[in-house]
Amino acid sequence: MVTFVDRVTLHLRAGKGGNGCVSVRREKFKPLAGPDGGNGGHGGDVVLVADPQVTTLLSYHHSPHRSAGNGGFGMGDNRSGAAGESLELAVPVGTVVKDADGTVLADLIDPGTRFVVAPGGQGGLGNAALASPKRKAPGFALLGTPGWEGDVLLELKTVADVALVGFPSAGKSSLIAAISAARPKIADYPFTTLHPNLGVVQAGDLRYTVADVPGLIEGASEGKGLGLEFLRHVERCTALVHVLDCATLEPGRDPLSDLDVILEELGNYPVPEGQVPLLDRPQLVALNKVDVPEARDLAELVRPDLEARGYRVFEIS
Repeated sequence: MVTFVDRVTLHLRAGKGGNGCVSVRREKFKPLAGPDGGNGGHGGDVVLVADPQVTTLLSYHHSPHRSAGNGGFGMGDNRSGAAGESLELAVPVGTVVKDADGTVLADLIDPGTRFVVAPGGQGGLGNAALASPKRKAPGFALLGTPGWEGDVLLELKTVADVALVGFPSAGKSSLIAAISAARPKIADYPFTTLHPNLGVVQAGDLRYTVADVPGLIEGASEGKGLGLEFLRHVERCTALVHVLDCATLEPGRDPLSDLDVILEELGNYPVPEGQVPLLDRPQLVALNKVDVPEARDLAELVRPDLEARGYRVFEIS
């Protein structure tokens, strides 16, 4: 069963504006007292709101068709139609809004940010509003305009301070479970983690958020192994921690080669204009699974090479 969705297409329809009214006021002894047709109400907007309590786009995956209320028709006696009810859609903080062509419309990175993604139509004018000295009693009114209707793409990019990156089964989920209250699924097969897990770490007075990013493999920056789906969750992270598996039994793999592959994929991933490239951000190395005797020996062997590259290295298990 799907429990986490980070990309969804919404089919939106804003409310239509109500039509203006054609009416002539009638009083006793004065059957034609002038126009009194009211204006139509404006259609409701569709508004996206960044809500820190929402963590997934799952609800829109199941029901992507959303619409706002239509404006009411104008009425006689100068009564305007009711405005259509706007529709507010709560989305996770970090949601990027794109149109059908892929153009970025908004980036909801701050909690409480509001973005009118589908404006409602304007209400039509009644004949009272159209009266003029030359046309004192118009026999017509204006129709309301239709609201915006179309598709938008919502794409969630995790907002965290630190991202844990590495090959599948390197122990990233075990690490975030050990340092925070997050409880991700942990198993001994690759791609156990298929969506980012966030954990809040409290270290004295310092409080920060860590993201467990699903495992990366060679070719991830080109989409291999769902790489593009995973790498975009690293975009907003301030620092990176490379979790390297010192106990892997796969032929041709070791901590140094794993690190080289991950660095190449991070370097090939294009970040939006104005953001710091992934490889220019602060980086640490965590040599994992050193509780295995052979792994500890390997960690002691590669540690000088990693420190020579300028990394701070930590041995964990």
